[in-house]
Order: sequence, then C-alpha cells, then structure tokens
Amino acid sequence: MAPIDLNLVRAFVAVHEGGSFSAAGERLGVPRSTVSRAVAALEQSLDVLLFHRTTRRVTTTAAGRALHERLSPPLLALEASLSDLPERKDEPTGTLRLTTTTELGSTIVAEAIARFTALHPKVDVDLHLDNRVVDLARGGFDLALRVSLTPLRVSSLIARKIGNLSLQLYSSPAYLTRRGMPRSFSELAGHDLIGLRGAPPMPLAAPPKGQVPRSRINCDDMLVARALIRAGGGTGMLFSFLADGDVTEGRFVRVLPDWLAQAGAVFLVYPSRRHVPHKVTAFRDLILEMLRQRPLPTREPL
Repeated sequence: MAPIDLNLVRAFVAVHEGGSFSAAGERLGVPRSTVSRAVAALEQSLDVLLFHRTTRRVTTTAAGRALHERLSPPLLALEASLSDLPERKDEPTGTLRLTTTTELGSTIVAEAIARFTALHPKVDVDLHLDNRVVDLARGGFDLALRVSLTPLRVSSLIARKIGNLSLQLYSSPAYLTRRGMPRSFSELAGHDLIGLRGAPPMPLAAPPKGQVPRSRINCDDMLVARALIRAGGGTGMLFSFLADGDVTEGRFVRVLPDWLAQAGAVFLVYPSRRHVPHKVTAFRDLILEMLRQRPLPTREPL
C-alpha cells in the first residue's frame, strides 16, 4: 500500500467524532470542502467506504468504525508526542550535550553546569571533555566551548567569542626556594621545565637566540602540568585563568612576569541559527552572564 497522508486520517477521525463534515472542518480549522476531499481521498486509497452520506446526516460505516477503533489511540499518542517535544517547551527540558577542553571543563564549564542544573531541574547535562575539535553534528552535541588562536568562521555554525586567553610561566614557592628565581631566559634555560605539547607557540618576548629552554618533563594536558607545578616539579606555562587562584593563595609565583604569550580566545559554538533549543539558549545566556560578571583573566605584555 502507498503511504497515506496523516492529514487524511485526522480528517476521517474528526468527521467520525464530530458527526459531520462541517463540525470536522471547525475542529480542524479548515473548510468543509477540504474535509470532504480528504475523506474521499482516504476512501479511494483504502478502497473502502468509510461514511454513508445523505443530505441530512453522515453515518460511519462498519469499516469506518473498525478503522477508528484502530487509529484513534495511536493518533492521539502521536499528536501528544509531537506537541510535547522538549524543544517546543518554554521551560528548558531534555539533555544538553556539551563538549569542551579539559581546562575549560574542569573550571568555567563545571561552575556553569552546576548553576544551570540548579536553575533548570528538567534538564540533564552530558559533558564530554576532548582537546580535539569535535564535529558537533556528527557527535550529536548541542554546544561546544572551544579554544582557537584565530576567529572561528564555519558557515554551518554560530561561533561567539566569549573571552581572551593568555599564557604565562609559573613555579611553586618550594621549587623556587630550591632552585632560585630565574631573572632571564638565559637563567631559565638551566631550570627544570614542564613542557606542554600543543601549547600555542606565540611568545611576544622571545628568548635570546640559541637559548631556547629544554623541557625536562613533557605532557599533553594543562591540568597535569598545573599539578606538576604545584608539586614542585619545575616551571611551566599555563593559562592565566587556571593559575590566578594559585597565585592569589600563594601556591604559585609568576616567573619572568614580563613574558606573556597570547593564546587566542574561547568561543561558544552551536550548530544553527534556526530553531535553537531553549536548553541551548538558556545555557548560552548563563555562561555569558557569568563571564560578564567575572571575565577570564588575561594580561597584555608589559
């Protein structure tokens, strides 16, 4: 059997339950003639008479009554399912799937999620941490927070810049007590350095030629690098927003404070400008307000 238009089925149900084509038209918000043509088309498709028609009344046939008994419950369930979609509600509902880097996820995003779930109890959050650029559509993600050195320009995505990032060098007081504070890149070259693979190589004040420091410890996660610095493992480069709390509380000391590397910016990314779910706009607005009240710490080179 060829596929049947659900509008034909809705017209049939409305006529049976309303007792006339006119009543069905009022219920569906369409002319009587539209309902009559829809029922006739359904009868032709099924090759069965569904209503006895006279000038005074419309009576459902035995086949029509049997069809109504079969169709009415699933049709009601289908209409309820379509009207109750999470994205159509004014209140955010459903599951919000996020992806971001480990550094952002363990700090800014974690705080935002805690606030968000408290404000919107009908939303669950599924957070994925990945330092690689993830395909949002293929991964089924609603939103991403990404770090990029250049403005993001992807036609199928909305990319909104929400903060700048900078990198500086840090050590623990215990390490500096043991090894001394380096006053130049020449002195830094003799220290135990913690290297970070993939860190943006964009220093605005380069070391003297031939005096490039060598990393004694290398890792590919900035949170691990931070833990190594805290443990006195050496001097390493971190995002300012990851280290400022440790500096304030005395766990870190800025090394060569005049040196700074610009490290791009943080972008809020989501797939489409049309039909953006309430859960996405609510999270977007929350994190934008968070960063408006407490911007990401960044510095200009001295």
